[in-house]
Parts: sequence; C-alpha cells; structure tokens
Amino acid sequence: MTILALEFSSPQRSVAVLRTDGPAMAVEVVETGGRGVNAFGMVEQALAGAKLEREQIDALAIGLGPGSYTGIRAAVALAQGWQLARGVRLLGVSSLECVAAQARAEKILGRVNVVIDAQRNEFYLATYEITPDRLRETAPLAIVSLSEVQARTTVDGILIGPEVTKWFPAGRTIFPRGAALAELALQRGDFVAGEKLEPVYLREANFVKSPPRRPAGGGPQ
Repeated sequence: MTILALEFSSPQRSVAVLRTDGPAMAVEVVETGGRGVNAFGMVEQALAGAKLEREQIDALAIGLGPGSYTGIRAAVALAQGWQLARGVRLLGVSSLECVAAQARAEKILGRVNVVIDAQRNEFYLATYEITPDRLRETAPLAIVSLSEVQARTTVDGILIGPEVTKWFPAGRTIFPRGAALAELALQRGDFVAGEKLEPVYLREANFVKSPPRRPAGGGPQ
C-alpha cells in the first residue's frame, strides 16, 4: 500500500508518503508558515522524492485536529477532491494521537499529556501511555482550563504539544508529523467517504442571530 499523509493542524505542516509494497520507504516534507504554506507544492515535492505519480497513491490519511481549523479544512478539501478524481481511500486520525506517535518516534516514553491550544484561555487535553511498541489513551480528549492542565502536570506525566511551551515552560514541543500519521494509518482500516471527514472540534457551534433589517428610510413603519 502507498499512503499519502497530510498533517496541517499545527503551525508546522507536513506531508509524507509511506510505501509498504516492496522495501519500506518513507518521504516527508515539512514546512512552517501557517496559511502561507503551499499544500499542493508540498504534495508534489513528497511525490517527487518518493519517485511516485499521483495515480500510485492508494490511500490518504488526514490529521483531523484539533488545531488549526483553516489548515485541517484545507487538508480535508484536498483529500475529498483526490477521492473524487481518483477513487482513493480516505482515513481521518486524531492529531493528538499523531503528537503522541511522534513523541514515541523521538523516544519519549511513559505517561504524557498532549496539550493543544483551544483558544478562549482553554486547552484540548488527552493523556497517553507510551511504550516502545504501542500508544494507549488513558484519558480521553477534553477541553479544560489553564488551571486544570497545571493540576494534571503535578501528578500525571509531562506535557507535550505543538506550542505547549508558550504556556507551560517545562513542557516539550512536539509537532504532529505526516510520517507518524502515515504509520498510524497503516494500523487502521476504518476508511470513510470524503463527506464523512470532519475536523475534531468539541465546542458546539455558536450563532448570533442578526437583528431584522430596518425598513428603507430608517423610520418606523
């Protein structure tokens, strides 16, 4: 199988190609630049590095966040278009799990708390137990306050995440990476149709109803 992985949920975006038929091969392209990153250019660069054509991709894995809503939506849109054009299989993976997988690749073992900025002075938080062979989620994803994250660190492992040191200097900066995402996708088989891919976003949508339009002329009728 040949997997193209798109991880755009953090300020460091990455694309990876993982090929498992024949000698295992992985090619990753990493760029920092947020909205200014050229997603299609990164894909073409990764394919060129792997000496592959678009037609040779069997599946796309997408990091669904939480994280940069704009980045995640861009990855989802790219994947949906690819499926329409080529009929490839699609798979969505939590970007927190991807951070934990990248931590394992960097030899960080034990209990870790993955922290991602949720805005509004809140944070996405999930806890994993990491061994050389596996990841195990021990506390599910939740939105918590700054004080709750601080309380967790005093009793329950280290903090890791894309921008964690902005708020917690003792934490360790770990970005979700395309190569780690592709490795996670190899262990999964829950492929979905493109329209089923949705960013991980725990908050309910908040809509403010606009006031009714005033009649022309501005005076009461």
